[in-house]
Amino acid sequence: MKKENIEPLFAALKAANPQPVTELKYTSVFELLVAVLLSAQATDVSVNKATRLLFPVANTPQKILDLGLEGLESYIKTIGLYHSKARHLMQTCQILVEQHGGQVPRTREALEALPGVGRKTANVVLNTAFGEATMAVDTHIFRVSNRTGLAPGKTPLEVEQKLLKRIPPHYLVDAHHWLILLGRYVCVARTPKCWQCGVAPFCDYIPKTAPPAA
Repeated sequence: MKKENIEPLFAALKAANPQPVTELKYTSVFELLVAVLLSAQATDVSVNKATRLLFPVANTPQKILDLGLEGLESYIKTIGLYHSKARHLMQTCQILVEQHGGQVPRTREALEALPGVGRKTANVVLNTAFGEATMAVDTHIFRVSNRTGLAPGKTPLEVEQKLLKRIPPHYLVDAHHWLILLGRYVCVARTPKCWQCGVAPFCDYIPKTAPPAA
């Protein structure tokens, strides 16, 4: 993608959705951390369905610990990989209580030291909860970045680093959400919906797809 196309691409995304937000439901930084940890290889819809029942009962590290492993699993068993996620979440809550006073830390290093929290999850928390200009590259952002030519790369880290360099600074805080939503609903994996895409004029993908025949 030519550099001169990047500004109008993000201007169009902003015009269509001035204040993008995550589709995960949460009311605190800790709830966001839990939701993102649970969302690995799972849909936001499935996570929200589980946390809608979990959070009214346990929405702090200590309350999660008080549930016990089996109790926690009973709330999240509809989510993929729930056994390992429950174990990681329990370990994370123990660290939060013992080392961070029950609060979610605000540094990448401390976040990535939590079990089940990798670079992508840390980036989501830093961006969504603390307003930092980070870029969490999931499968949607990886696909969109490569397909459009915005930030092609062979690994999520390579794409992340290119995005941080190429996206104008005044769009960076919200860019993560715009690109995820674009990939989730328009620039989908199998056949992108180019005819519905507001940023198709700036995209390198050829040939552009046409709407299915009636």
